[in-house]
Amino acid sequence: MTNNIHKRDVVLYKMHGDYRNPNQAIITREQYETYSRTHVPFINMLMAELTAKTFLFIGFSFEDPNLQYVLSRLYAQYGEGQRNHYCIMRRVQLGDSGSEDQASCDYNSRKQGLMINDLRRYGIQTLLVDDYRQITDLLYAIETQFKKSTVFISGSADNYQPYTREESIQFIHRLARLLIHKQYRIVNGFGWGVGTAVINGALEAIYDSQGKISESQLVLRPFPQFASGGITLPALWHEYRQNMISLSGIAIFLFGNKRNAEGEYVLADGLLKEFQIATEQGCVCIPIGCTGSASAEIYRKIKEEMKETLYYRNPAAMNLLDQLNEPGSLAEKKKSLLALIDIITKDNPR
Repeated sequence: MTNNIHKRDVVLYKMHGDYRNPNQAIITREQYETYSRTHVPFINMLMAELTAKTFLFIGFSFEDPNLQYVLSRLYAQYGEGQRNHYCIMRRVQLGDSGSEDQASCDYNSRKQGLMINDLRRYGIQTLLVDDYRQITDLLYAIETQFKKSTVFISGSADNYQPYTREESIQFIHRLARLLIHKQYRIVNGFGWGVGTAVINGALEAIYDSQGKISESQLVLRPFPQFASGGITLPALWHEYRQNMISLSGIAIFLFGNKRNAEGEYVLADGLLKEFQIATEQGCVCIPIGCTGSASAEIYRKIKEEMKETLYYRNPAAMNLLDQLNEPGSLAEKKKSLLALIDIITKDNPR
């Protein structure tokens, strides 16, 4: 049976049944042996998923006969041309159950090696770890690298000095368009004076490529304007910022000023809050310091207060960050910014 949940976060496939329908669970030998006949729709669906998507198997023994049947069919159909998948296994070690002595350990190691070779035949590449705790680090590294394909653009501007409004809007528009063309996803909170240019640039790129507007290309999270559900407006805004930035691996900061109650230009505290959240969540932050205001302050913080960043590991990245802080036309900054994003995307400190 299938159970569709509206706005689900994940698709969960239960190959051998669900607790809500215990009478349909696959338990007996006969049920396992007839599975390929009784569950044809599920097998076809799983084969389609294995063909279209990359799987990472964790904590899986590969001893299930029904999965072996699916993998065998894929191998028979595609041979060496099948899609690559991955699995993580703990390396056999002396002292494990069944490996109490050296001879047993050597035997089980060879057995594991043969299994790894067999999995390779099905397009499954194995990564061995010495400790299960390493899996957490690996998953974090994968998540971090994946998030680098999503760029959060933070900015607000009541005053575009030292640039003109026209030059600034044009720069932001072209930046968003280029990022979409380069297959990045953009996240934006519709910041004052900046958000419209981001959206227009992104949509122009999407339309140019004959694509459709979807969350895979452009994620918009306009801030709520009224308190609701017993939650104050500042608390709602903090939650919105947390959710937006959690999707991203790179955060770009532009301008960052607003008018206070007296009509004076002051730093936009929202931009500084977003910088703090982005730092806490492991984003690589790129302040375009030449735009002044909060972005210049963020550049100062990175240079003077934050020593454990990509910029201190990579002199080329630091040089590009410095270029973004130096005076000059915004059109000239585009090349440095894109080169810096390219370095960040390729960086893998682990």
